[in-house]
Amino acid sequence: MTQEPVFEESSGNVFADLGLEDASELFMRGKIGIQVLRLLSQRNLKQREISELLGIPQPEVSHLMKGEFQRFSEGKLLIFLKRLDTEINLHLRPRHASGQSAETVISL
Repeated sequence: MTQEPVFEESSGNVFADLGLEDASELFMRGKIGIQVLRLLSQRNLKQREISELLGIPQPEVSHLMKGEFQRFSEGKLLIFLKRLDTEINLHLRPRHASGQSAETVISL
């Protein structure tokens, strides 16, 4: 007898689906980190060159290239994007807005 596979719909955040306490932070680091990796792969740089460009030791470059984003703060990953000549805009607004609420945009 074959058992039908069980599927569960994702929330869109794999870390939340796994029940991790800091799921939204891990998800944000992952999204930023993947963008850093995309930009680095477009440049086709050696790890030594990436180390110089991002201002981190070569062993940390190795961790970054393996997708170990939990080793870096969100701030550090954003600094990497800036060093990769990326314009960053943060949109700040209340999570649960009632009526008209102000939004603040910060360009980094």
